[in-house]
Amino acid sequence: MIVALAQPLAGCLLHDENVPAAIDIPKSYRAGPRNADTALPSIVWWRGFGSKELTDLIEEALTSNFDVAAAVARIVQADANSRIAGAPLLPIVDLNAGTSRGSSSLNTGTPSGASGALAATRRNRTYVNLYSTSLSATYEIDFWGKNRAALRAAEQVAVASRYDREVVALTTVVSVATSYFQVLAAQDQLRIARDNLAAATRVYNLIKQRFDVGTASALDTAQQESIVNTQRAAIPPLEQIVRPNAATLAVLIGRTPESVGIRGGSMARLRIPPVTPGLPSDLIAQRPDIREAEAQLASANANVYSARAAMFPSIQLTGEGGYQSAIFRTLLKPESAFFSVAAGLTQPLLDGARLQGQLDFQVGVQDELLQLYRKAIVNGFADVERALIAVQQTALRERLQREVVRSSRTAFEIAETRLREGTIDLITVLNTQQTLFQAQDTLAQAQLDRLLAVVGLFQALGGGWQKPKADGSANHASAEPRKALNAR
Repeated sequence: MIVALAQPLAGCLLHDENVPAAIDIPKSYRAGPRNADTALPSIVWWRGFGSKELTDLIEEALTSNFDVAAAVARIVQADANSRIAGAPLLPIVDLNAGTSRGSSSLNTGTPSGASGALAATRRNRTYVNLYSTSLSATYEIDFWGKNRAALRAAEQVAVASRYDREVVALTTVVSVATSYFQVLAAQDQLRIARDNLAAATRVYNLIKQRFDVGTASALDTAQQESIVNTQRAAIPPLEQIVRPNAATLAVLIGRTPESVGIRGGSMARLRIPPVTPGLPSDLIAQRPDIREAEAQLASANANVYSARAAMFPSIQLTGEGGYQSAIFRTLLKPESAFFSVAAGLTQPLLDGARLQGQLDFQVGVQDELLQLYRKAIVNGFADVERALIAVQQTALRERLQREVVRSSRTAFEIAETRLREGTIDLITVLNTQQTLFQAQDTLAQAQLDRLLAVVGLFQALGGGWQKPKADGSANHASAEPRKALNAR
């Protein structure tokens, strides 16, 4: 009777209840290129910048970074938990062996007035030896799928831990690239500051010469000297930027700062790798954080199912068989064999609403993870949109700032030449050199902003992480929430 009822009820419980995510996926990015071919970023996208040192730093970080190593350790933990969760699906078999020696009490069950017989019995106390060996097995029939759902929930957590490792690795790569570009920017600004100091010193010497012959005032000399000192004072802060970022890079690759030397170079030597954002619908598969949210939601769905199945009867089978004898040498003889088989059914009736509370709790967790899944998708689209805007605007800003530097340099060179000829007023010279110095600093910052924007776009697109050839569990982690996403 119970088995007959179990099949239709189990069929109801095994039905996947996907909660619709109800997210409208845009057809294209508003700031994205029109009619562009879809292409996922390269797995090793950082090589596109053309810096061997950057490539070496990132690849060392991927193998030696402490956060990445900790994420790998979490994968090991999650895999172990999935094996623990799957244990109830198999019988528990124990080997038992033991020996005992004892006798019964002589003061129980003796009628009054039998003291003589009692004394005789005490002199002839009987001792009993017992030897036994057996195998025992216990198995719970998973009619309602409670244990299978618990295993599935644990497997999805293991899948999520793998996506978490990809998130940590991507964050590490972006941190290395950001710190390295900041080192290059500071080095470029240092070169600019030293060149500006040399140029300001040349102008100062020219004004000093004119002051010596009486064609320039002490005010002119003091003003130019102030510019020289300002440029000289700008050098130490830039050097201070280089060293902390080099120390940050050392930590990211798992080494002490004293053992790492950063050569650096110039941002002008870097290439800007092209990035094609593709379709917004591809982003769900490209970003590991969204895939992690999917797996966590799938795990929550399985936990809800398991909590609901716990309300149905539990059927357990137990069996034991072996040998038992009072004489060791006859222990393994056929006549010493014994066995027992039993079946039991337990139906929860009154448990203080514990099972209902567990179900309500899992439903609450499911709803929370659903909202986080929705948020991860929307955030992903927003991240790409912001990154595309940043790439476009920083590229435009850099191009326009190069024009500013070009025209400012031309004006300063003309002013310096005329200063040598004595055919220009000193105020014009001061203005042109200050304009050039500021324009060069702004260009260096614009170059850094563009590099960081490109890195940000790679990160927003998933950093070149490619969807692996998923096994069954990985496929399930991505398919279930995506079915829910397309349910409406």
